[in-house]
Amino acid sequence: MKVTSTELQNNFGKYLVLAAQEDIIITRNGMEIAKLTAIRDVVSDRDTLPGTVIEKAEEYGYGGRKASYEEFLELTRDTEERYEYIDGEIYLLASPKTAHQIALTELFVIFYNWFQGKKCTPLVAPYDITLKRHPENINVVQPDIMVICDLEEKLGEDDYYKGVPSLLVEILSESTRSKDLIKKLDLYMSCDVGEYWIVNPINKEVTVYLFADKNISSHTTYRKPEIVQSCIFKGLSAELNRIFK
Repeated sequence: MKVTSTELQNNFGKYLVLAAQEDIIITRNGMEIAKLTAIRDVVSDRDTLPGTVIEKAEEYGYGGRKASYEEFLELTRDTEERYEYIDGEIYLLASPKTAHQIALTELFVIFYNWFQGKKCTPLVAPYDITLKRHPENINVVQPDIMVICDLEEKLGEDDYYKGVPSLLVEILSESTRSKDLIKKLDLYMSCDVGEYWIVNPINKEVTVYLFADKNISSHTTYRKPEIVQSCIFKGLSAELNRIFK
């Protein structure tokens, strides 16, 4: 990831978290001048920033190619496969494994019951969410769970939601962890999502990120058998013993 020195100075906390996942190349006047990188060889998993996984980034993508938004729509128009489109690249979503589905089912039941009678509506994948960093940067993602508080106001004529969810949940798998931890964290933060849960069945932990002003306001990691708590929905919680069997 490349950022300007001005952007780094204005959002240092954000890029410090992201650097635990991916090297940050710093530029000035279009020239690469420095690199912000994590010290991976001398820290343990418990010593790293909450929610991080020490690993080499895996390869993703649809044939390793970039595509325009129009090309993405054309390529995925008549297929039953699930795809996401992030920063000009297409990602094929593999079939999830059992631990992923158990965590998803348990969490969605908790969300569904808690939001009964409330304004906000929890939805579950597959369901396209379109997010725009700016008018020319259109992204399409399928979070595992999304909480939408303005569904009636932002529902389009095509019956797709056109707004920004208040809370998003992604459940990690071996094939998606780097994308969820790096690309989606940055995308959701940049597009004014309020809260982001990263559920890790491998380590049996959940990290909750609270965003404000397109930056990370706070982040907390909960580990089994703790109880994860929402930041923006007071009273919404989930026992990790229930999520991770």
